[in-house]
Amino acid sequence: MNEIKEIPAVIEVCNQLLTAVNCDFVALALQNEVGPDVRWHYASGNLNEKYKRITVRFGKGIAGKIISSGSPMMMTDFPNGILGKVTDHPIMLAEKLVSAYAVPLFFNSVPKGVLLIGNRESTVFTEAEQQEVYDSAITLEQILKDQILL
Repeated sequence: MNEIKEIPAVIEVCNQLLTAVNCDFVALALQNEVGPDVRWHYASGNLNEKYKRITVRFGKGIAGKIISSGSPMMMTDFPNGILGKVTDHPIMLAEKLVSAYAVPLFFNSVPKGVLLIGNRESTVFTEAEQQEVYDSAITLEQILKDQILL
């Protein structure tokens, strides 16, 4: 797989989403080609480069839970009200996010990726913002489908 950060269309979609939703952070995670672990490949609006070193187990953290369930997830007041440990959500800690909304990316009808938006203050993302994330996820699926080995 090519490095995601080297695909201009991916960068463009993430940057457009950052502007359209007026959020602080946008990131893209993909399940590794070998094994069940999930890694963050690209981020926009990031405070640091820690996301590059974050790998979570299938079913753990936001990315792992979304890939295991195939369903969107919203957090509005992290760390209040979460199930499990705070350290199970390293992307929230690394980027000092308080709110996040994330959707799965499907390849051959199987969830293999996650598109996440986040804010560093408490936010409830509107249905219009959620739709914007969903539309961007569909666009990323089309861009990345040839890059993902299934």
